[in-house]
Amino acid sequence: MNNKEQGFINLNQEIIDGCVAGDQKAQFQLYKQYYLSMYNTSLRIVRSEAEAEDIMQDSFLSAFEKIQTYEGKVSFGAWLKRIVVNKSLDALRKKKVELIELQNHEVEQEESIDENERTYQIEEIKNSVELLPDGYRVVLSLYLFEGYDHQEIAGILGISDSTSRSQYTRAKLRLLELIKK
Repeated sequence: MNNKEQGFINLNQEIIDGCVAGDQKAQFQLYKQYYLSMYNTSLRIVRSEAEAEDIMQDSFLSAFEKIQTYEGKVSFGAWLKRIVVNKSLDALRKKKVELIELQNHEVEQEESIDENERTYQIEEIKNSVELLPDGYRVVLSLYLFEGYDHQEIAGILGISDSTSRSQYTRAKLRLLELIKK
């Protein structure tokens, strides 16, 4: 599939072609370009620097082993991020993290929260996100930071759309509580 058929121009196509051919210099170029963002993606999910590092390395190895399956329908970064997210979630599952299924429960809507009421420091928010329970933190991270919608999150985590939405709403409310403390 060429770039015109894709609907976007893949600026890394030459490097990706090199990776498909087994060129280690091309692999290193892609690694340098994406390692920090992929590490941060994993870190937001697993909350362990060492584990995020291992997951990131493992994700790149998997990506290079399977690079011939990359079809160019999405950007390479999005394709690689999906691998990182899946491996990060697998690591959480191994720790037996379970999301509470809330299919038939509605989230109580609290009074409207004026999120512009106060400007928060980035570090304050980061620290507060770290304090969220894993289920809340994962859904919040996938939605806010990684850009997945609730349907995609539901598919990734094996939960319903409504559970993803309620986990996100509860995570937001809990995050605001933590920040206000």
